[in-house]
Amino acid sequence: MTATSRRLAPLAGALLAIAALAVLLRVITGVAFANYDTLYALAWGGQLARGQVPAYDLPIAPTPHPLVEILGAVLEPLGPRAVEDVSVAIGFLALAGCAYVIYRLGCDWFGRAAGVLAALIFITRVPVLSYGVRAYVDIPYLLLVLGALLVESRRRRAGAPVLALLALAGLLRPEAWAFSGLYWLYLMGWTPRLRHRRGPEPQVPARPQRTPREVAGLTLLAAAGPLVWLLSDLLVTGDPLWSLTNTRHTASTLHRVRGVANVPQWIPRRIGEILRPPVLVGAALGGALALLWLRRRALLGAAAGLLAVLLFAAFAALGLPINTRYAFLAAAILCVFCGAGAFGWTRLAPGDRRRRWWMAGGAVVVVALLAYAPAQYRSAHRELDKLARQQSIEGDLLALVSNHSITLRCGPVGVPNHAPIPLLALYLKTSPANIRSAQVGTIASGVYVDPASMQVEKDYVLDAHDPHRAVSVPPGFREVATNRSWLIFQRCA
Repeated sequence: MTATSRRLAPLAGALLAIAALAVLLRVITGVAFANYDTLYALAWGGQLARGQVPAYDLPIAPTPHPLVEILGAVLEPLGPRAVEDVSVAIGFLALAGCAYVIYRLGCDWFGRAAGVLAALIFITRVPVLSYGVRAYVDIPYLLLVLGALLVESRRRRAGAPVLALLALAGLLRPEAWAFSGLYWLYLMGWTPRLRHRRGPEPQVPARPQRTPREVAGLTLLAAAGPLVWLLSDLLVTGDPLWSLTNTRHTASTLHRVRGVANVPQWIPRRIGEILRPPVLVGAALGGALALLWLRRRALLGAAAGLLAVLLFAAFAALGLPINTRYAFLAAAILCVFCGAGAFGWTRLAPGDRRRRWWMAGGAVVVVALLAYAPAQYRSAHRELDKLARQQSIEGDLLALVSNHSITLRCGPVGVPNHAPIPLLALYLKTSPANIRSAQVGTIASGVYVDPASMQVEKDYVLDAHDPHRAVSVPPGFREVATNRSWLIFQRCA
């Protein structure tokens, strides 16, 4: 075996493991479709590929995600079904990749058993599964940031590889811009100077010697995410801060929890919604013991977790919503520390008397996790059942697109709420502006899509706080098609 093949063998093994886990997750969950935000980004990417300006300025439109729009533009020639299928496949691969990277972090810091438990905890969290099977951008974002953390933990001041991963993450979520900026400062030799009342001043590492070309390259990588995003907003809307202002407006319209006043109550609650009490207790135990007895191994993870929470709070203070999925990074790191709580003692020397105390605490953590597992399973089953119903409703809607019952021949397509807009825009290869929600206006001609039952109307909505008013079929429209979920009405001017 050559030196190159020996280096590539671990990478090939990791990729194979991730692919196998992604397939297993797809089989076990039985659910796979793209969510509202991702569908919008893919539809906007399709507009770019067709030489159109993406229609950002629409009611309840989500925040643009440039990397997903690029994906939609590249895949557009393959057809809408392939675009969505590839996006969903990437979502499952990212979900499996997150589990693998968490496993590697746990292995490197606290031992193999801790890594296995951390990955298992993460991959079985109900919100993680829910967002993962729907191809939310937050899962690939998390993979990129965790990947950057893994690279840095194995080679301090790794530089360009870390910034490249964070640059890609910065095209999915803006929090990565802050990570890039802080890491750039660290590479340039900056470290916080702490004041001590007694004792000598701490030694600050000397600034690394870098050539101007290296500094320029690292600076460009660090700035790539925000530059591309701001330039994209400027070219599309004329406002480089469009994403920020639109996200604030949508969060206000949907009555999302936001603002610095809500940070102390809601950020811990969001993390708790993901992890649940046994994992939080295990993470607290693991964090305390690791920082006390395995300080060098725990410091990077503790710093990353603290920074994740601080950035979550900072973005909430800017008026952005305190959503559960924004807490995934902090939750992932806490999963690693829960693994440490259960099995971190394996990193202590065999004769170390502290092992017995840590082993006793770890046994309690494992028992608590096992006792809570049935409740976790029931919660996951309920969530996946709900998502399966939504997927079935979407399938019925796309069947009507496939048989040409829903077209743009007679005019725009009217829908009862905002939820179907990006899906129909993607599959009809049109601007989302041509799909009109009856919640904000009516259409005089075209096709109107109406739920076939109250259950469909209840199950297929964007958000519980989505602007809602009683709607009906526009006057003059006649029924032309139906299936178990939808009634189709049409009027040609």
